[in-house]
Amino acid sequence: MGEMGRRSGSRSLLVAGAGLPGLTLAVALKRAHGPALDLAVCDPGLPAGASRHRGRAYAVAAGPRRMLERLGLWEAIAPAAEPMRRLVISDSRVGDPVRPVFLTFGDDATETADGEPFAHMVEAEPMAAALLDAAREAGVRLVPQGVRAAVPEAGGIRAAFGDGNSEKVALVVAADGARSSLREAAGIGWVGWSYPQSGIVATVQHERDHEGRAFEHFLPSGPFAILPLRAGGDLGHRSSIVWTERSADVPALLGGDEAETLAEIERRFGAELGRLALEHGPSAHPLAFGIARSFRGKRLALLGDAAHVIHPVAGQGLNLGLAGAAALAEAVTEALRLGLDPGSDDVLKVYERARRFDTVAMAAATDGLNRLFSNDSLPLRLTRDLGLGLVDRLPGLKDFFIGQAAGRRAQGPRLLRGEAL
Repeated sequence: MGEMGRRSGSRSLLVAGAGLPGLTLAVALKRAHGPALDLAVCDPGLPAGASRHRGRAYAVAAGPRRMLERLGLWEAIAPAAEPMRRLVISDSRVGDPVRPVFLTFGDDATETADGEPFAHMVEAEPMAAALLDAAREAGVRLVPQGVRAAVPEAGGIRAAFGDGNSEKVALVVAADGARSSLREAAGIGWVGWSYPQSGIVATVQHERDHEGRAFEHFLPSGPFAILPLRAGGDLGHRSSIVWTERSADVPALLGGDEAETLAEIERRFGAELGRLALEHGPSAHPLAFGIARSFRGKRLALLGDAAHVIHPVAGQGLNLGLAGAAALAEAVTEALRLGLDPGSDDVLKVYERARRFDTVAMAAATDGLNRLFSNDSLPLRLTRDLGLGLVDRLPGLKDFFIGQAAGRRAQGPRLLRGEAL
């Protein structure tokens, strides 16, 4: 097997997977260490560039946004970002003529202490393009090969590629998705289950300005979210929808022509933003819950969906992945500056301690929210609507919840606080 790498030893890392968390980690580390750190991102999908992310959009919380700004990435991403200035939550059935609003976060509540929005909606394709450009400019090696295996050996771990080449590095970061083959090969357990639901995503155009408002309609089959995007399109304004539906019903809902699909969206979307048109999608994806029993193996760190998969009800999946990238970058950086081995168990324990509790807490919270709201039980509806109304009347509670979503924490990875590594 040929030797692919330019450098082996304690100052070399390999990221398996060119998703947004993996690319962010690579940029952060190369910006901090430059040529002193040899770093490769490996993914067979790299030749497709950012286009494979087309049609997706994410809510990027204030903490990850500060990290992207610190890394010099936000300037390129900002033209594709729309600030969330208001969040409106309702609980109803699809056919209800009125959708009572039980909880509203207005402009004051949706800002952090610095006056910035608690989140921005960012389209994934321009974000991925900015990350790929930054990685190339920083000197990250972008390798269009999948990592077939990663086997620890004396002084490092050998990554084997699909083309028969291999490379010995100090640390492999498995950012290869929820079905991570590297996680499974390392014998790291996975606790999870499938939901009887699918997430339907689409981009829609509409006549009226959303004014930065996000809507979350809790319906018996699951939440229907309308998330504000940058203006554009033939109708002038655009939003992303994330529609949770029973998987068994998806073929009937999306199996017709475009007019029939749009009619199903309009039933849930409502008439507040005027006439609608489909811009991209819809596409349906089975939903699942999962969390790795450990975020580390022998010279192996799990990142992003390889470490955790949560329900999209709170829009926090990408934010968890970016927070993981910030924590791992900090742990590796501190080790390198002390002359330590970045792939050692001690370094990976620091990373796991930094992220394990928050990840499990967020995963449990999103699972609980989905179970509480994705049903039509009258007693549960009364209880949850009473709870939402109580939160709406207590400014302290509202501030706590929006702070959690924004990532307002005095402690945590430095990059999430907008500080340099």
